[in-house]
Amino acid sequence: MTTKRIRKYIRRIAKLWSIVIIGITLLILIGYAGNWGTTGKIDPYAMENYSPVENLIPITLGLSVLGLGIAWRWEGLGGAMAVIFHLATLATHCWALSPRPYPYPVTVAVAPPGILFLVSWALSRYAEEGNSS
Repeated sequence: MTTKRIRKYIRRIAKLWSIVIIGITLLILIGYAGNWGTTGKIDPYAMENYSPVENLIPITLGLSVLGLGIAWRWEGLGGAMAVIFHLATLATHCWALSPRPYPYPVTVAVAPPGILFLVSWALSRYAEEGNSS
């Protein structure tokens, strides 16, 4: 199998996986927006038990998912963004929730497509170097 074909399959898997992750994220955001729109305000009791550090987890996770969207156009940038913010999510999660240091399943699902986008980007760079020599 050629490098071009392997890259094509890796890219397809990364895109399909990222569609699922982005779709789930959008459903969650729509749910929050819908809740906010019906009451006219955000439920003040929904976040009262969270420390400010714990609020970093959804922010870094959201930036990681944004990286997956960016990776559709720029594989290297988006893949790196997804992986770096995923690591920041895990670090924040372990730091903020030390009694329960394991990550939520959805946070673990974000990293593999980011890694696959980086592999696809690296293979394309390798192919470009091979063609130029």
